[in-house]
Amino acid sequence: MATYKIGVLYGDGIGPEITKATVDVLTAASKLAGTTKFEFVELPMGWDGIEKYNDPMPQSTKDALKETHGWIMGPHDSASYPKELKEKRNPSGELRTYFDLYANVRPAKTMEGIRSVVGDADLVIYRENTEGYYCDRNMYVGVGEWKVTPDIVISAGVFTRKAIERIAHAAFKAALQRRKKVTIVHKANVIQLGSGLFLDVCREVGQQYPDVEVDDYHIDAMAAHLVRRANDFDVIVTENMFGDILSDLTGELVGSLGLAPSINSSDNQAMAQAAHGSAPDIAGKNIANPTGIILSAVMFLEWLASQHNDPKVSEIARNIENGLFLAISEGVKTKDLGGKASTTEFTEGIIERLKR
Repeated sequence: MATYKIGVLYGDGIGPEITKATVDVLTAASKLAGTTKFEFVELPMGWDGIEKYNDPMPQSTKDALKETHGWIMGPHDSASYPKELKEKRNPSGELRTYFDLYANVRPAKTMEGIRSVVGDADLVIYRENTEGYYCDRNMYVGVGEWKVTPDIVISAGVFTRKAIERIAHAAFKAALQRRKKVTIVHKANVIQLGSGLFLDVCREVGQQYPDVEVDDYHIDAMAAHLVRRANDFDVIVTENMFGDILSDLTGELVGSLGLAPSINSSDNQAMAQAAHGSAPDIAGKNIANPTGIILSAVMFLEWLASQHNDPKVSEIARNIENGLFLAISEGVKTKDLGGKASTTEFTEGIIERLKR
């Protein structure tokens, strides 16, 4: 029986509730499969890390994650951290930088039982995760912002050929397994050098994939096109901030940001992390929707299966996804989706629908 060590970072707000739900579902699915064992390693992050180490992302947690096959990360509430800790990278930004998790993959797909604003859609955003306009993670040392005077701030955007090439290759390889179309999103008409380099390098990489159709849109136009015709798009590749914004939009268009999954990956590590935040206003009420983080864990298991050439892990991922989709289609929904199920009841509904 193959054993995989998976880190678990419960996080803040609704994090402990939805992350526990995810662990429960993975545990049940692995036991039913009887071929794979998941060993969960619980590690402090967020307020738990602050209380124990005065650090929302302790070095001991990062060291322990090096010894895992990957991890599940709950949401964090960095806005509530003490002022001196807000000056550091937030926990997810720190892990993305520390482990060079350069690809943030965020799918948006309609599902039965959930109302979609745009009808049928099935697309995935490949967001470059290490530089671009997010100045808290685009410098080797320090943060890429400067306060020149009390009334003047300069924020830096960084674009490198290396980072653009690797996210572009990831996007084009994904397209080969999908509908063979990549859309590059940029703002090269105004930010001619930085965004222009992103566009040019992506197009250069695209020439190595002759079977994939390539087009491009300015970020503002793309937001409008997604609302009007989301189903026309397959794989979207873009820089850090644009990808963050567009993925929130696409998540809401196909049903709810609370349903939106994602993984952050490098060539040898991956982190499952839902696209939504910590929702502290509903924390502890057992009403949070764990769909986003459960589907993120499904994506992580697919990544794990590919990394270790283990189809049994892929079978577990498909079983979990099918169980979740079946639960929702049969009306087992949390309050945010118009249902009455608690977090616990929704989780139990998925487990009951796993294939035995």
